[in-house]
Amino acid sequence: MAGSTRSKILNTLQLSNDYTIKPAGLRWRSNTIFIVATVAIGLFTDLFLYGLVVPILPFMLRDRVGLPAEQVQSNVSGLLAAYAGASVICSPLAGLLADRISTRQAPFLWGLTALLGATILLFFGNSVAVLAVARVLQGISAAFVWTIGLALALETVGPENLGKTIGSIFSFISVGNLFAPLLGGVLYEKAGYVGVFSIGFGIIAIDFAMRLLVIEKRVAKRYETNDPDAGDRETSADDQQDATHDEENGDEDNEEQPLLGGKEEDEASFKLSNNQPKLAQYIPILPCLANPRLLTAFLVAFVQAMLLGNFDATIPTVAEEYFHVDSLKAGLLFMPLGVADFILGPVFGWCVDRFGTKPVGVFAYTYLVPALIVLRIPHPGGQQQMLLYGGLLALCGVGLAGIGAPSIVEAGAIVQKYYEVNPDFFGDNGPYAQLYGLNSMVFSAGLTLGPELAGELKQFIGYGNMNLVLAGICAVTAILCFVYIGGKPRILSRKR
Repeated sequence: MAGSTRSKILNTLQLSNDYTIKPAGLRWRSNTIFIVATVAIGLFTDLFLYGLVVPILPFMLRDRVGLPAEQVQSNVSGLLAAYAGASVICSPLAGLLADRISTRQAPFLWGLTALLGATILLFFGNSVAVLAVARVLQGISAAFVWTIGLALALETVGPENLGKTIGSIFSFISVGNLFAPLLGGVLYEKAGYVGVFSIGFGIIAIDFAMRLLVIEKRVAKRYETNDPDAGDRETSADDQQDATHDEENGDEDNEEQPLLGGKEEDEASFKLSNNQPKLAQYIPILPCLANPRLLTAFLVAFVQAMLLGNFDATIPTVAEEYFHVDSLKAGLLFMPLGVADFILGPVFGWCVDRFGTKPVGVFAYTYLVPALIVLRIPHPGGQQQMLLYGGLLALCGVGLAGIGAPSIVEAGAIVQKYYEVNPDFFGDNGPYAQLYGLNSMVFSAGLTLGPELAGELKQFIGYGNMNLVLAGICAVTAILCFVYIGGKPRILSRKR
């Protein structure tokens, strides 16, 4: 009796390979909304705990570790770099590992385990070395959650719905990114470390429960058919049917597509040769990197992260230098950026699904050019200048809301095409986790470079000229989006 009960419990938690007994709640645990919500909560937890801890790092180093004031800034920068560096290194490894095991759930849980360990070390750590280990674990967790989460989202909703899904997820997690620093500062002031980390442990508990309960759709199909391999076969069949349907519709609507739309390459351009080197056979995403569209998608993600890192690094210092406000009011200046992302993120995601990645990418980066240039207008002053600065940041937030989905959707669509044309080369799982591992690595590199670039430019050429340089980068990115993202633009491929 005891053995039978334990077997049922294991099966309920999806720890058994016995596909003859369905887990409790199979239908809702494998529901698209629940899976997407689990991914969203996972990404939210990562960003929320990152933002929750960052504002109190200087106080931890000063009060708990006992560092002198002149060493605090350098050690804070070092701890931030430890997080980004760990994420850059581990993201491709997480993708490679995830594509070689049969389920996304296990590495998804490993990432949360690393985050739990990091939070415990941050709570009890009283030396720079311990805090550095904690930040490295946070970076490892970020690598796993972003890599596995985005791959799981793509497999759940399909490439045709990825735009609005990513837009909605980014809209949700922007709340955590927006309010976590403010909440961390308030909790630290009112309740100390216990108050800050109590809410962190509570969110981790909710995240852990959802990740433990989630059942991937392909795993759910195995329970439905009692065939361990059925999920992969049915998923492949569904993908092929969808691809055929899309191709037929694409041929029918070919003449109706706008000139700005991309001209899709034929299947031959995605066909890989049979004599791939051993490294490519071990890391099958590598041959895909020869595609300029995929490289451009990564560049778009890098520039997006660099812009976000720029705002994170400069808004607090500008608020202090221009308006002489405290940390709480400086933090409020992040709200215009976050509110615009929260409201318009799903809208731009829907536009990506409806009109394609090229129009949205070109529009968003072109829009950011004047939006960044007008940040030269505010100057030191009182409340009126601060309100002007906040309003201009809101305008920038509109552009930032539009640059999130195109790169992810474009990269997913390209690799999806490679997988459809070369199914035997990539195997049952495909290279999606490897793809998003590289995407996470590139994004983390942008977040690392952004603050450094912004700080150096602001110091040597001033804040206004710094934004002029960033506007130039956005202009170049908009041109690259026009030429490569979504395929060759029809306006350039018309016969003269």
